[in-house]
Amino acid sequence: MVYATRVDATPAALDLIEVLRAKHGPLMFHQSGGCCDGSSPMCFPLGDFIVGDADVLMGVIGNAPFYMSAAQFEYWQHTKLIIDVIPGRGGMFSLENGHELRFLTRSRMFEEGELDRLRPVTPGSVPFDASLN
Repeated sequence: MVYATRVDATPAALDLIEVLRAKHGPLMFHQSGGCCDGSSPMCFPLGDFIVGDADVLMGVIGNAPFYMSAAQFEYWQHTKLIIDVIPGRGGMFSLENGHELRFLTRSRMFEEGELDRLRPVTPGSVPFDASLN
């Protein structure tokens, strides 16, 4: 079966991911739930943000795992996330801060054919596997 993806990235986001990877090494993302940095996707060096059973692996963008809290996933489970980049300051804890660009989550509802092909989310405590996208 060919799975539909829960999270994708625009070409601009993939370009910024490569810039950040060249500077910081392997990366990871966590969709912020609205605290200090609003609801921005946050980019960290892989392993710097500790994920656990309260997080789910949504997929992979630019070879970087993308996580979200399980509670937040309950609200977003019927929504495809599209990670984009726009001008502005990144979140204070996110690696794009200082590049005058920031990651932004756009979204749309899944189409009926996509819902049938979604891979179940993976608990965050499971070791990252790049093939999960």
